[in-house]
Amino acid sequence: MILVQGLSAQTDSYKYKRAISGVTATWHTLQLPDQMLKHIQPGFGDLRIYGINGKDTLEVPYILKQRADKISSTEIDFKQLNQSVNENGYYFTFQSPAANTINQIVLSFKQANFDWKTNLEGSNDNKEWFKILNNYRILSIKNSDTDYEFTRLNFPDAKFQYFRILLKSPVQPVLVSAKIAKTDTVKGVYKKISHRPLRITKDAVTKASTIDVSLDGLVPVSYLKINVQSDFDFYRAVKIEYATDSFKTDKGIQYNYSDLYEGNITSLEKPEFNFDNTTASRLRITIQNNDNKPLRIRDLELKGNIYELIARFDDPKYTYALLYGNPDVAAPSYDIEKFEQKIPANVSAIVVGEQQNNPAYIIKTEKPLFENKAWLWGLMAVIIILLGWFSFKMLKNSSGS
Repeated sequence: MILVQGLSAQTDSYKYKRAISGVTATWHTLQLPDQMLKHIQPGFGDLRIYGINGKDTLEVPYILKQRADKISSTEIDFKQLNQSVNENGYYFTFQSPAANTINQIVLSFKQANFDWKTNLEGSNDNKEWFKILNNYRILSIKNSDTDYEFTRLNFPDAKFQYFRILLKSPVQPVLVSAKIAKTDTVKGVYKKISHRPLRITKDAVTKASTIDVSLDGLVPVSYLKINVQSDFDFYRAVKIEYATDSFKTDKGIQYNYSDLYEGNITSLEKPEFNFDNTTASRLRITIQNNDNKPLRIRDLELKGNIYELIARFDDPKYTYALLYGNPDVAAPSYDIEKFEQKIPANVSAIVVGEQQNNPAYIIKTEKPLFENKAWLWGLMAVIIILLGWFSFKMLKNSSGS
């Protein structure tokens, strides 16, 4: 009750609240429950944390975070030593000034259409070679219907001073460039998402397969894997969309969709797709088959990044609560957003309670004009003035005649 009375002036426009417990330090993190997502603004602008201690109240500054993967890539300085050929194929050898750890080589060729196998080896003396990749497939398809290229060699970290690529090609490859890099990924924090049975339809007119996916509630989604069962190579255009709203028709409920991802699904790469963390309850996946046999879809794997707040609690003695559910309020602006690097690396988590209706919430409705006394008195004054003016006008005209 104290919290409601003390905070009513600040919180009467927020419909929901959740108690916060476990505040023992200045910095804490708190994870936003999925159940909140349908009650807050799409941009999370109505989230507030308030604290109270007696008659004193304060607003707690925070930073909203989503723990997605962070990928960084460092290009390594290499030079091409030589190019040779024998009965096995065409060799390209590269040297670094020192032994470097790499895990990716991106090749670019003058040829536009090819399908080659390649081996990759490493050495520290340019004499004894150690195999890194064997029969790794690269290809390029360019025509009026398709523009696709897969020439990126991915492999576990390998530390050598020399690297040698063997291209098993019937014609001499014209290598334009080779970018050699070390790519690091800091894994984000994801939650698995369950879904209801898939609804797969195949349209003979559009030559496309559509997969409708209903999720178990409104949840954040940022990763999708399509498990395909296929005995042959394939390359298809794919589009992933999420439902933004729905409407009723004679044929039942229909949905409006917005794009999440548009690209390709192929047997050469993992059928995994990453996109911006998006709150959704329904997805639609469209695979363009053209004149090919439709792919057999076994299942889908879905994940989403969690949303969390990193907040600064200036006094642990206060009693705190998370407020939300105000569609009209603007997003807050806090100074800590500009000094994020000063936030401690290890921040403990605190507990967010169950959702409650905010007792301080006031539904503000404007009274009709005719119930407003000031407006009525003003209207009466205008009428009296107009009547007086018309009466004076009439008397003046009659006396003049």
